[in-house]
Amino acid sequence: MIIMAEHKKYDFSVNDVSEVYAGPGGQLWELLMGEQIHVGGAEQTDILAKKAGVEKAEENFILLDICSALGGPARQLAEKYKINVVGLDITPEIVEEAKKRTEGKPYANKIEYRVGSGLDIPAHANTFDIVWGQDAWCYIRDKARLIEEAWRVLKSGGMLAFTDWIWGPVLPTEEESDFLMEFMVFPDLQTLDGYAKIIENTGYKLIEKEDLGKDFAKHMDIYVSILQDNKENIEKGFGLELYEAAENGVLAWHKAAHEKRVSRGLWIANKP
Repeated sequence: MIIMAEHKKYDFSVNDVSEVYAGPGGQLWELLMGEQIHVGGAEQTDILAKKAGVEKAEENFILLDICSALGGPARQLAEKYKINVVGLDITPEIVEEAKKRTEGKPYANKIEYRVGSGLDIPAHANTFDIVWGQDAWCYIRDKARLIEEAWRVLKSGGMLAFTDWIWGPVLPTEEESDFLMEFMVFPDLQTLDGYAKIIENTGYKLIEKEDLGKDFAKHMDIYVSILQDNKENIEKGFGLELYEAAENGVLAWHKAAHEKRVSRGLWIANKP
């Protein structure tokens, strides 16, 4: 058995990720997680919002959601907290779908969706009061540049608030790592402390970091159940091969989460 000595990076591009989310993969993840497509859905969005100070934000605040997907969190934040939200995502089809789901909402004028990368954010410096992400920065290869770009577009005194999938405290074998990453099309995963180090090295004041591994494992239980309960419909819609691939992948992540080989983290930081 070969244990990973250090965490590898994988040769997946943004095009690979876009293909997944523009096709059946995106529909599958929405089935498992709901339209917010992150662990815990609306409840976790409210928790992160509270930690980031969104509840106390003025109505003219602007929040940037990097990797905003279908815009579920953006709509929740705009409706509940009355703030302005810019959703940024690399996949044009996903951005168009987010726009469609936002049309006609009473808060639609408070949300703007842009196609673009978190590594080269289409925005001027010192624009946003909060830079935000939920379980999606695992799709971005260069975490240091991502955090630096967030710094560039944040106003002085602004907040960085995000959750993400990470490696856990127990190292996987190289074979396990390869399968987990290839199933999710992740080019790179950080660790809880790895992200914290990047954040502090960039100049932020780290306010909070939290390992959400127990909750992550519980949600993996839920995703396995939902997937298996919907086996017949998935097979009818996408074929047996896709279902079996999805089941194998989700079960592998479920096992790794319970063995603490993978986890999920939360970070809150301030730009002085």
